[in-house]
Amino acid sequence: MEYISTRGEAPVLNFEEVVLTGLARDGGLYVPKTWPQLSKDEIRALAGKSYAEVAAEVLQPFLGDCISPEDFREMTEKAYSSFSHKAVVPLSQLGANDFLMELYHGPTLAFKDVALQLLGLLYDHLLQRQGKKVTIVGATSGDTGSAAIEACRGRDAVDIFILHPAGRVSDVQRKQMTTVLDSNVHNIAVEGDFDDCQALVKAMFNDHDFRDQLGVSAVNSINWARVMAQIVYYFTTAVSLGGPDRKVSFSVPSGNFGDIYAGYCASKMGLPIDQLIVATNRNDILSRFFNSGEYIKEGVDPTISPSMDIQVSSNFERFLFDLYGRDAAAVRAMMSDLEEKGGFSVKMAQLNEATFSAGRSDEAETLSQISRTLEESDKLVDPHTAVGLNVAEKCRKDQTVPMVTLSTAHPAKFPAAVEKATKIHPELPERMADLFDREERLVQLPNDLATLQTYIKERARILSAT
Repeated sequence: MEYISTRGEAPVLNFEEVVLTGLARDGGLYVPKTWPQLSKDEIRALAGKSYAEVAAEVLQPFLGDCISPEDFREMTEKAYSSFSHKAVVPLSQLGANDFLMELYHGPTLAFKDVALQLLGLLYDHLLQRQGKKVTIVGATSGDTGSAAIEACRGRDAVDIFILHPAGRVSDVQRKQMTTVLDSNVHNIAVEGDFDDCQALVKAMFNDHDFRDQLGVSAVNSINWARVMAQIVYYFTTAVSLGGPDRKVSFSVPSGNFGDIYAGYCASKMGLPIDQLIVATNRNDILSRFFNSGEYIKEGVDPTISPSMDIQVSSNFERFLFDLYGRDAAAVRAMMSDLEEKGGFSVKMAQLNEATFSAGRSDEAETLSQISRTLEESDKLVDPHTAVGLNVAEKCRKDQTVPMVTLSTAHPAKFPAAVEKATKIHPELPERMADLFDREERLVQLPNDLATLQTYIKERARILSAT
């Protein structure tokens, strides 16, 4: 399996190199050169298997000969043994043909755990084999940070620096990151929004001297392995609802486009999907794009669904690459227009060939959806899940097709919004009951690349080891 950059000017890499590289050196994102294919018979045969077994089978083609099937199966078993539900990603039913995909049973109560528990083990395996260390730098709008820290804490070969927008994540999200006191973990509150954090991370990757000196790698979904691991739950869910002999639709709360892009990858591999619904909050650049063909940056407004408060969606470039027939020059032109002019447009005729639908849910609709879901289905959901449910109602085309909304976080991660909607304060699981009593460690830094790079250089152990 070979991987190519969406901008066409970076070296072709294998899986091992892609995992440890993250962002391509031309500023693009790595994607598989070809999509592995699963036949309907192979998809049917996934029925009844454990989540770890399905992960090993579905993902092995992406690894090429970099990791043996035996070693990878051991990793998937270990990665998902820490989840609190035996199904790992169980389904719950809200209505006659409406379901929730519960993605919050991992260590940090959010969907990012599904990918990052596996990515941490991949890092361990590959770094030990190479005898190397890495410095992981990532930006989070709330959930990636805690999941990445949980996966990498205490590892000798990894230092991890996570940037989050100061004051723009929930208290639970912040505390899940900043109360991890392992010496290899560094939390940085950036004076800005998530797009500022993400821009800083990309700038560090594009500073090749800095990147090479510190062995910088990524846990954000710019890292192909993050997206790859998320493909699995589209297969397990679809099979449990009758796939591949029955199409299934998915509504995905979307900010950085990684989670729904994984669904697109599953469809490219042969999974029959009727609709992929892009559900946004009032920061609706993705919804506007799929309904108008124009991708135009606007300001980011803080919302009750902060993990989606994003305007520049990293993984969107991967989709554009396929939309334009893998024309890297076209992608480079669009990304240049985005940076220099604040946006770009595509022809709706091109866009209409995709399986995506899109809509937005404003704050009042989201709060109302949380309340209605509890009243009608006796299910407490977080505001991101509520966005997905609300937009699914608006965009659904066929009531006979099962609609699965991705429930991306436990309601206790966003207690203020849930309590406002329902008068119920969602409690953290017992293992996290003392979260607000734990010691907290973080630093607040300005939105300044030089300041950030100096901070990281002074603390990255890879420099003291060389």
